[in-house]
Amino acid sequence: MNNTTTRQSPMKRLLSLGTLPVACAVVVGINALYILLVAIGNITDYGTNFDFVSHVLSMDTTNFGAPAGQGLDPDVMWRSIDAVWIHHVAYIGVIIWESATAIVLLAAVWTWLRASRTRSFDLPRRLGTIGLSMILVLFMGGFIAIGGEWFQMWRSTAWNGLEPAFRNSVLAAFGIVLMHLPSPQWAAMADDSAEGLLAR
Repeated sequence: MNNTTTRQSPMKRLLSLGTLPVACAVVVGINALYILLVAIGNITDYGTNFDFVSHVLSMDTTNFGAPAGQGLDPDVMWRSIDAVWIHHVAYIGVIIWESATAIVLLAAVWTWLRASRTRSFDLPRRLGTIGLSMILVLFMGGFIAIGGEWFQMWRSTAWNGLEPAFRNSVLAAFGIVLMHLPSPQWAAMADDSAEGLLAR
């Protein structure tokens, strides 16, 4: 009987990888890796995406593919910002936000790894939710709402980041929903915590 238990043990450990907490940890980890690489890319290749931010804020290509500066809508061009120093401040702010998001998500990944032993998932779920919400603020709030609508990025064919912003927002939102689904693992955690309090 002991031999049978020993043979089943590796299979049980393998099947434990199919639980919701592990799936959440994977989603958080991938988002952490992605936003970390984005931040590193923006820092080490500052000029490429600075051009994107500069064109979005100046609104000089919001003309459905016409040459830059031509065919612009005078009813919305008052929103444009031409000051280059503001472009730099905005871009540096984005990089700082991306870096902070990466730090939060990496911390969440670390706590997920620790939770695999302690079965205390509250902290990793909270950190993961905060980090993924920060991604939503950046891409849904910053790129889709402010860049896409206020600065009319949807009119630009050359500098339009709405599609990747939407994709990143959906992936982050999916992770948040995943972490807040009901699961026997969360219930087991709550039961263990309650038993510990009663034991005191």
